[in-house]
Amino acid sequence: MRLSKNFTLSEFTRSATASRKGIDNTPSAKHIENLQYLVSKVLQPMRNALGPIRITSGYRSPALNRAIGGSTKSQHCKGQAADIQIYKKGVMNNSRIYDYVLANNMEFDQMINEFDFSWIHISLKEEGNRRNVLEAYKDAEGDTAYTYVASNPVL
Repeated sequence: MRLSKNFTLSEFTRSATASRKGIDNTPSAKHIENLQYLVSKVLQPMRNALGPIRITSGYRSPALNRAIGGSTKSQHCKGQAADIQIYKKGVMNNSRIYDYVLANNMEFDQMINEFDFSWIHISLKEEGNRRNVLEAYKDAEGDTAYTYVASNPVL
């Protein structure tokens, strides 16, 4: 199923963990609707401006989310979030995504610079977006922790 000119549903549901563990990762009609909203408002415009974007994690069924140790509040389980990367001439440069979103004052709920730009998490709801910008890092115990960079940034 095509979500937009450049994105397909299978990009958002593909999971090696789900395949390996036999986990059903099929989204509901509402989840697909949420993914289409995310794609139309954020990912396709970004793709048009920056070039190909790789989806490393999109929709996650509750069972898949548990299997990977995801947050019980994960917007991935609602079809409202994607983890993305961008490569240019074989070099990953995810700060381009981060900078583009902020420079273009795009609507989003959360944008997370994950582990020094290893990937970018971006989420979008139909209403009530917080525009929170965070950074994820490993704390002294090796657990994932987050620092707020900005809330409702406007450039």
